[in-house]
Amino acid sequence: MRRRVVITGMGVCAPNGIGLDSFAEAMEQGKSGIRFQAQLKALEFACQIAGKPELTDELLNQYFKPLQLRGLSATGIMYGVIAGTDAWKDAGLPVAKKDKPDWDSGILFGSGTLGVDKFHEAIHLVDAKKVRRLGSTTVIQTMASGVSAYLCGILGCGNQVTTNSSACTTGTEGILMGYERITNSHAERMLVGSCSDSGPYVWSGFDAMRILPRNYNNNPEVASRPMSASAAGFVPGSGAGALVLESLESAKARGAEIYAEVLGGAINSGGQRGDGTMTAPNSEAVQRCISQAVTNAGIENDAIDTINGHLTATTKDALEIANWSAALGRSGNDFPYINSFKGLFGHCLSAAGSIECVAAVLQFKKSQVFGNKNCEDLHPEITQIIEAERIPQKTITHQPSIIAKASFGFGDVNACVIFKRFNS
Repeated sequence: MRRRVVITGMGVCAPNGIGLDSFAEAMEQGKSGIRFQAQLKALEFACQIAGKPELTDELLNQYFKPLQLRGLSATGIMYGVIAGTDAWKDAGLPVAKKDKPDWDSGILFGSGTLGVDKFHEAIHLVDAKKVRRLGSTTVIQTMASGVSAYLCGILGCGNQVTTNSSACTTGTEGILMGYERITNSHAERMLVGSCSDSGPYVWSGFDAMRILPRNYNNNPEVASRPMSASAAGFVPGSGAGALVLESLESAKARGAEIYAEVLGGAINSGGQRGDGTMTAPNSEAVQRCISQAVTNAGIENDAIDTINGHLTATTKDALEIANWSAALGRSGNDFPYINSFKGLFGHCLSAAGSIECVAAVLQFKKSQVFGNKNCEDLHPEITQIIEAERIPQKTITHQPSIIAKASFGFGDVNACVIFKRFNS
């Protein structure tokens, strides 16, 4: 029999909160982490706002040794190490001793682009024929698995240590990959998560595509408007989220606190066929992904009472709602509660899935459904499908039983994971 998998630890480094307590409070109260970025204005970006975790030297010194910080400019690694280390500590797990790794614990920490600022620095030095000035950490800061490698060295995990990369689907996909490793008895514990660098070299391509909002530079907190009739594009974000997945047997044996159970899910691609493209999802694939996730989780469509959508504040939001409705066969007042967290911290790209999964799971602990920000003017195509009260504007008291969370990424790739409130 496939083993049951539970979540025993979480950590987050998000634009609106670093650390689980700070983040949970921000989500409950609807505190935004989207701010004006002077650097983007200086570089003449059309969109001059973003969601970016605010790091200090004091904070970084709690997670890195002075030698590690020397020359470290990969913000994604900083975010990932903070979130991953916090999740491990939150789970009450020890750091492996120096003479022997923890063979039963692994790491699967995803990234989209990593060390972009370091690449920029390296390119200038190479072109100036100053290769010897690159420093010894250039490779580890710019390799895709750099964040997993850093976390491995800190925690001493001896099981699989790797990185996945599937654009905006990365974090949610990684949870399902870690889940599979535990259910198949290849590991007892997997630290899963994802991160995304911040800064102009990451966000410039999206600005050039004209898919970021351009008229909110003086009012950043209202710029990200998922499900809104006045949505004008997604606000770029960055950060990291992390979760410790563990076999139920291991969690019970050590008396660990359990946040939720992972029932399973599904991953697929639309193949960039039909209405699917490099940047837009194939609706049939999205619906199949949701339906297969429900089947794989061993539940019925009507068991889902809360959805955390991908919902990026673009013209595709109404289509996503239509796809959820078609896949679940539910509409009107029968539709589950649904929220998008991007109104609070923007679209964190490869970190989006993991940060949003942490927030989604926190709803079990808080007995709440977090509110949607900036969608007081709901898109009329959405309200034709579901009742407005299924999209709470502010946090409401409600004990979710089963939460479905989906992510859809560039390249026409999809992932949907099903979380259940843990009983026994």
